[in-house]
This record gives sequence, structure tokens and C-alpha cells, in this order.
Amino acid sequence: MSKQSQQKTTKDQNGVSVIQTQAHTSGLQQVPQLVPVSPGGGGKAMAPSKSKKAADKESDEYRQRRERNNLAVKKSRMRSKQKAQDTQARVNELKEENERLESKIKLLSKELSVLKDLFLEHAHNLADNVQPQSNDGSTTGQNNNSSNTGQ
Repeated sequence: MSKQSQQKTTKDQNGVSVIQTQAHTSGLQQVPQLVPVSPGGGGKAMAPSKSKKAADKESDEYRQRRERNNLAVKKSRMRSKQKAQDTQARVNELKEENERLESKIKLLSKELSVLKDLFLEHAHNLADNVQPQSNDGSTTGQNNNSSNTGQ
């Protein structure tokens, strides 16, 4: 049995060659195989810039980059520290405001209690001064004859 197969080699966006084979006799498509582009074999190659950095630690460019990085780190830490201080100051302000509001609540609660007592006392005094009426519409303790004196 002779198998006829067709191979197609393409490169994907990462630069990796992809070999696709399709057997014509069976109609089955095989899974694509990944083959690295570089002839040196698989594995990750070290970027040339990284290997240079290790060798160029004494160069001016390296020292300048380190100085810039050190300054950036210092600035970042200062900003972080300042932000923490600002947050703590805000927390302290809010605590003080909360204490003031709590005091105000206590004061207003006392005032409300006093006003309620005054209102209840006033309402009680009014109730004592008003004489209740009997069922026939006349007030108790008064003589109904006063309305009949004109006869």
C-alpha cells in the first residue's frame, strides 16, 4: 500500500515553522508539527542584549541606566510613603470629625429629651385645665339653669 502525502511548510506569527502533512489515501489529516526556525535545536535562546548586559557592567551606559533606575525607585518609594502619610492624615481628620458628630448627637439627644418632657408636661397641664364634657353635651360641675334663666 503506497501512501501519498503532501507536506506544506508555513511560518506562524512567532516565526516558528509549521509542517502540515495530509495523507491522500486515507483522507486523515495529521496534527501539525512545530519545528524551530533556528538550526541550533529547540529551547529558548538568550537574547543578545541580556548576554551583553552581564559583560558590560563596567560601561558608562550600564551605570547611567542603573542611576536612572535607582532614582526612579527612590521617587516611587517617596510617592508611596507620601500617599501613606496622606491617607493616615485623612484617617485622623475623619476620626476627629466622627468624634465631633458623636458629641453633637449626644447633645441633640439630650435636647430632644428635654423638649419631649416639656411638651408632655404642657400637654398634661392643658388636659387638667380642660374639663371633660358629659354625654348630654353639658359640662360637669356647672349648672344648666344659666341657659334657662331667660324664661
